[in-house]
Amino acid sequence: MKNKQTLFNKLTNPKYIMVYATIGIFLIIYAFGAFVYGDKGFTTVRTFVNLFIDNAYFGISAVGMTMVLITGGIDLSVGAVASLTGMFIAYGTSVLGLHPLTCIFAALVMGVSLGLLMGWVIHYLNVPAFITTLTGMFFARGVCSLISRESIDIHHPFFDALASWKIYLMRYADGHWVRIKPIAFINFNVLLFLVMIAIGTFILQKTRFGRNIYAIGGNEQSASLMGLPVGRTKVLVYGFNGLCSVLAGISYALYVKSGWNLSLQGGELEVITCAVIGGTLLTGGVGYMIGTLFGVLLKSIIPALITFNGNLLSWWGKIATGLLLLLFICIQRFVVTTSGKRK
Repeated sequence: MKNKQTLFNKLTNPKYIMVYATIGIFLIIYAFGAFVYGDKGFTTVRTFVNLFIDNAYFGISAVGMTMVLITGGIDLSVGAVASLTGMFIAYGTSVLGLHPLTCIFAALVMGVSLGLLMGWVIHYLNVPAFITTLTGMFFARGVCSLISRESIDIHHPFFDALASWKIYLMRYADGHWVRIKPIAFINFNVLLFLVMIAIGTFILQKTRFGRNIYAIGGNEQSASLMGLPVGRTKVLVYGFNGLCSVLAGISYALYVKSGWNLSLQGGELEVITCAVIGGTLLTGGVGYMIGTLFGVLLKSIIPALITFNGNLLSWWGKIATGLLLLLFICIQRFVVTTSGKRK
C-alpha cells in the first residue's frame, strides 16, 4: 500500500503537470485533425512521420536547450551556430574541395568550444547568460557573413548519400513484408533526433551529471553548499548544447542541401519554444526529454493543420504557437505556486 501511495505521489507531482499538458494537448489537436482532415490523409503514417522529418533539426537543438533551461540559463546562439555549421560544410565542400566529414569535424570543434567558452564566462566571470550567448550569436552570424553572403549548394557523393538515406516503413501482408501506402520512411535526421532524445533522457535520469543539472536549476547556492561541481556542470551543459547546435546544423544542411549565412534566423526562439511547450521550466529545475519530444510534435502539428486546410495563411501558425507558449507559461506559474504550497 505504501509503495502504491509513493507511486501515486510521484505521478501527481506538480512538476509533471506540464508534461501531461503537452501530451494531452497534442492528442486533442491530433484528434481534431483526424476528425476534420482524416479523409484527406491527415491520419496516415506518412503525415505523422513528416512531423519529425520537417522539424528534426529544431528537436535536436531542443535537447541541448532543455538542459540549459533546467540549469536556469538560456542560450541565444543555437540558431547562429547551426547556420555556421551549414556554412562550414557548404564552403569547405563546394569551394575548398574538402571532404564533408572534415568540415563536420571542424564544425564540432567550433561549436563545442564556443559552448564551453560561453559556459565558462557565464559562471566564472558572472556575466548573465542572456548577454553572453547574445554575444555568441553575433559572433557566429558575423563569421557566417565573412565566409560568404551568398547561398552555397552542397554537392558531394557522401553528403548526397547521407541526405537521401532512408528506412522505409513496412507492413506484413500475404506472407511477406511490403512498404506501407502511402510510402513513409525515416531518414537520417529523424534517426539522429530520436537518438539525441534517448541520450538526453539517459543523461538527465540515469547519471550523476544529470542529477547535478537538476540540483543547480533548483537552487544553485544550495547545490554549491552541498559540494556539487556547479561550475564544471554548467560549463559542460553549455558545451553539450554547442554539440547539439552543430548536430542541428548538420541536420538542417542535409534537409536543404545548402549553406546560407542568414539561415535559421530566429531559430533560437523556435528551439526555446519547443522546450518550454514541452514542459521545461524557464526558472530552472524542471524539464524532461519526453516533454521536449512532444513539444516539437505539438509545435509542428499546427503548420500541418494549416497545410491541410489550404485556406489559411502560414502566419496563423505563428499566432497559434504564441498562444500555446502563453498557455504553458501560465501553467508554469501554476506549477511554481503549487510546488511552493507543497513545501
